[in-house]
Amino acid sequence: MNYSNPTSSLNTSDYYDDYYYPHNASTCIMGKIKTVTSVVVKPLHYSLLFVLGLMGNSLVIWVLVACKKLTDITDVYLLNLTISDLLFVFPLSFLAHYASGECIFGNTMYKLVCGSYYIGYHGSIFFITLMTIDRYLAIVHAVHAPQVRTISCGILISLAIWSLAILISMPNPIFIKEVTDKNATKCMPYYIDNDQPWKLFTKLQVSIMGLLIPLGILIFCYTHIFKNLKKSQIHNRCKPIKLFFVIVIVFFLFWMPYNIVLFLDTLRSLHIIDDCETSKKIDVAREVTEAFSFIHCCLSAIIYSYINFITLDVFNA
Repeated sequence: MNYSNPTSSLNTSDYYDDYYYPHNASTCIMGKIKTVTSVVVKPLHYSLLFVLGLMGNSLVIWVLVACKKLTDITDVYLLNLTISDLLFVFPLSFLAHYASGECIFGNTMYKLVCGSYYIGYHGSIFFITLMTIDRYLAIVHAVHAPQVRTISCGILISLAIWSLAILISMPNPIFIKEVTDKNATKCMPYYIDNDQPWKLFTKLQVSIMGLLIPLGILIFCYTHIFKNLKKSQIHNRCKPIKLFFVIVIVFFLFWMPYNIVLFLDTLRSLHIIDDCETSKKIDVAREVTEAFSFIHCCLSAIIYSYINFITLDVFNA
């Protein structure tokens, strides 16, 4: 297994063979950009998101459990979304330290950190999608929706979503291993014999399960919600229409750039993109888009709690 320039932090981009360059481009390195990003920007960014995400999501849990007491299925889904965000947020405290240092917590700890990270990542997106489907049923199929929109059904569906998130996330901690690079201990993905199919599978899986399928469901559901509200007699119906439109746009803006970069990285792994300058641009773009997408994962429960509160005075779902 040859890592020409191993990563300095365990994050989403690390899992996708970070800083891979063409075979004949050994001098193609990130240099000062990589150093500043790893030592200064990443630890600060991770630390800030950890604090904001922990405080914000803890507040949402307190409101749902102590104040609202989980009175409907929307509260159940919001609680699970918040737990997903917390699972994503907790590893950021480790990554903030690891971004500027070595792997001092051991292989087992970083397998747990990686597992929590990816389960939270997938769980967050899946529960956002599930809440969209639930809103679609409540508005478009209002007559039959009460039969499936019970708290007991919500709990069973949530358990199924957690099972799916865990199953999809399994490969990530399995491949994490301690490796030595330039007398420094790193915890990073390690593929025996440079297993190309597994690399490509994990890259495509994130784009398909993390963006294409959820975005398709969001567009389908909110298109039908939009048509239904236009035909209805609900007073001030423009407010929920605008809010639902904002949900799709926000989801698209946060995740589309990152997944486009992951797709370009897949082309690089297949050597379709195989030049030094393009590789540098892909690495820089991944750093930026990854940092931007993290914000949505940490704050999604807060955003959806606010949107749910705003829409309650417009129609009863």
